Order: sequence, then C-alpha cells, then structure tokens
Amino acid sequence: MVNEFWFEAKNINCFKNGFEVIKDLNLKIMYSENVILIGPNGSGKSSLIEVINRNIYPVKTNDSKLKIFDKELINLWELRKKISTVNNDIKNRINPNLRVFDLILSGLYGRYCYVQNRSEKDAYKVEKIMKKMNISNLSKKYFSYLSDGEKQISIIARALIKKPDILILDEPIANLDYKSRFFVVDKINELSKLKTKILCVTHDISTITKIYDRVIMLKDGKIIADGKQTKVINSENLNKLYGIEVEVTKNNGLWNINRLSK
Repeated sequence: MVNEFWFEAKNINCFKNGFEVIKDLNLKIMYSENVILIGPNGSGKSSLIEVINRNIYPVKTNDSKLKIFDKELINLWELRKKISTVNNDIKNRINPNLRVFDLILSGLYGRYCYVQNRSEKDAYKVEKIMKKMNISNLSKKYFSYLSDGEKQISIIARALIKKPDILILDEPIANLDYKSRFFVVDKINELSKLKTKILCVTHDISTITKIYDRVIMLKDGKIIADGKQTKVINSENLNKLYGIEVEVTKNNGLWNINRLSK
C-alpha cells in the first residue's frame, strides 16, 4: 500500500539555541493537498521548515516519530530533489546582472550563476516552465531590472524547474508593495495547475486563497487549529493566534482582518 502522506510527525519536540521551538507536534500532510501554515512571528513556522529540510532534528523519544517521504532516515540529496524551498534570503545570492532565463536554468545545476555548457534539452525545460507560468516576457530581463514581484516569481520558477513534489514558500509576499503582492498571489494560484503541491508559510492572512485545501495555525510552537479554510478561519481562532481582537471578512475570495476597537 502506497503511503498517502509525505510528512508524518508524532510527538515531536525540537530545540534551537536552547529554546524549545516545536512543542509536541502531531502532524500529517498528504501528497494531494496544498497547505498554508499561518502564525505570528516567532510561532515556530520557520523551525518547522527547518525540520522538514533536515536543518534541525527533533529530540528522539520512544513515543516520537518523524517520517519524510515515508522514510525516517532520508538522504539529503534525495530530499532536495523532492522539496524546493523559496525564502527571502535567496534574492541576496543572485547576481543582479543575471538574465531571468539563466537564473531559472541555474536551478537545474544547484547554482545561482550563469551556466555555460547548457544543453538544448535544459533550455527547452526553461522555456516550458516560463510559458506555463506566463512569464516568457521576462526571459531576457536582468534580475536587477525586475520589480519585486517579478523577482519573487522568477525565483519560484527556478525552484520548480526540477519538478519537485513539494514547493515550500516561506513568506512569499513579505516586503512587497500592493501591486507586487497581487501579482505574486495570482501567479501562485496558477501553480495549482502543476503537479507540484504547495506548503506556504506566512503570517499574512491575505496570502490564503482558494487553492489551499487546508489551513494550519501555529502559535508558540504548537498547532492551535487545523482544517479547511471555512472551519479554521474565524475571528475566535485569529484572536487566539495574534492575541488581538479582530474581525474576519471575506471579499472576492480573499480573507481580510479588521482590528476591533481597543
């Protein structure tokens, strides 16, 4: 029988720099679902990504279990093929004079620089992913000339070129202006047509669109709510999550938070 979960954690506790960052985590994520993980800064979201990417390891006990792609011990190279992670640090590693085509191509070689001996087959893969994401117009543009939204989407395209099973988006619309935010959110929505599934990590409720099958709320290293959007996103849960009195509304398929009076 084929396992339907790519991530399985049972009674997991993790420490980082002497602090407990993940507390008694019990979580299973299916291959078939797009998931959004939401929580305030310091809630343990980044730590959970580090657990998935094997950058931090849980404390082992008789009761605990951690399986990624049905393996308790997974080869890191195998893991990198199956999961691509996009975070905001990546932009700083990219040569500003690299064209978008070459940036996306570099994802096949695990670099952030110009690849000299590229094959026609690899060039075709780049053209294909750019066409699918409707960003062929950016192909010859230098990275430094792109808007912040275009930079983010180019990096996401680079992450997708290897056809990973899972794409982790870590705060994909952080520090973007409104135009760039809408651009990136729209493009992420279009990714639902691809076979790759998304795990999006955010503190911003406006990132949550209809493509996400499941919303997980994390606070102080613990899951406080988990389920479908209509079940999880409500004023009571968000009051608990952020520690402020808020009212939740939905307009044109997007969630909004309004702060209530003090």
